Amino acid sequence: MLNEVAEGVWVRQSTWVWSNTTVIRADDGLLVVDPGIEGAELDELADDLDRLGAPVVAGFCTHPHWDHLLWHPRFGDAPRYATAACAKMAGEVRERAQAMAAETATGVPLDVVALLTPLPADGNPVPGEVVEHDAHAVGHAALLLADRGVLLAGDMLSDVLIPLLDPRRSGQQAAYEAALDVLEKAAEHVDVLIPGHGAVATGPEIAARFATDRAYLEALSRGEEPDDERWGKRR
Repeated sequence: MLNEVAEGVWVRQSTWVWSNTTVIRADDGLLVVDPGIEGAELDELADDLDRLGAPVVAGFCTHPHWDHLLWHPRFGDAPRYATAACAKMAGEVRERAQAMAAETATGVPLDVVALLTPLPADGNPVPGEVVEHDAHAVGHAALLLADRGVLLAGDMLSDVLIPLLDPRRSGQQAAYEAALDVLEKAAEHVDVLIPGHGAVATGPEIAARFATDRAYLEALSRGEEPDDERWGKRR
């Protein structure tokens, strides 16, 4: 079920790791961000979109992890945008993403996994401002809808997941801290924050999300085990 969290912005949460799909009404139709996860949930999302009475004109992928690379034929063949780095990586990991989707979820349409279009360099075809950074995944991007007071944070600022650093790339802790700086500046314009996983944050809870993630990283910097019970904590 889609829940409207701001004017023309809806969120639907999956049973799989509290994963959030976001739908944004634009002038010419709907933008679908990171749809998922189970096949039955994608079917239900398609029904929800039909009830909104507007066509899907674009998709947006925040980063190239398999659970953010999904789609459904009923959404149509609209372009599914991502940063250039994300789109490139998605192409490179497509077979692995399909295999992980098949192994982890049920009934996911595999032939449409990871088919992304790079954002053009000379314009932004999606609503709002794309905020690209280097934390968590290659080509990771948030989406700032300043006119609606909403920030889509991708896989950051979750109340259920710790900051997940990419172990395959060096300098991830510094990159994560820098990304938090960028996103915190963007969050000055919003009163709703939508993470990739977990509850939507509003009002003072937004600042608390930043503080919690910074405390986690500061503990790592001191060589300490973070006092953080969110999922993904190192054991």
